Amino acid sequence: MAQVSSTDPHGSAAVAARIERRWALMVVGIVALLVAIVIFTGLHWAMMPPSRVETIDPTRLHVDGEFIESNLGSAVESDGSVTVRIVGQQYSFTPQCIVVPTKTSVTFRATSSDVVHGMLITGTNINSMLEPGYVATFKTQFDTPGDHLMPCHEYCGVGHEAMWANVKVVDKEDFLKMAAHARRLTCDL
Repeated sequence: MAQVSSTDPHGSAAVAARIERRWALMVVGIVALLVAIVIFTGLHWAMMPPSRVETIDPTRLHVDGEFIESNLGSAVESDGSVTVRIVGQQYSFTPQCIVVPTKTSVTFRATSSDVVHGMLITGTNINSMLEPGYVATFKTQFDTPGDHLMPCHEYCGVGHEAMWANVKVVDKEDFLKMAAHARRLTCDL
């Protein structure tokens, strides 16, 4: 039978010490698990980089490939979706104004020709970094017509505050009428 101390008649100090040890072991276990997850994830990504990483030579963007100036803007693909190609450079986006349709799958493909830029379309969940040498790709769909600002949200130099573009979302039928007369669409057409 356990001996009861005269100052602690119920042995609560021993019970408290046992409970504290259990909690301490549980916390140490959780921290060890989190560290193991971070190490595993880091090693996994080092051995198997993401499959959607596309590289591009930023010094040749305007010379050849999909980001030459005549390919920039919105284009209707054979499956009915729309692909938008954008280049960010100090201190503008090309094209400056982009037209996209409602209720259609829109794929944005964007890159930078010089430094890191940010691309954010206000009122949407589109937010991406544009890094020289890499192609950022993301898909979305716009439900209602409207105008959205697209500012650069990554400081890119002294003219950064003036770096923005517009995204004009138009009704799908109107977009298809415009696309019938042009291979690439921007607000100028």
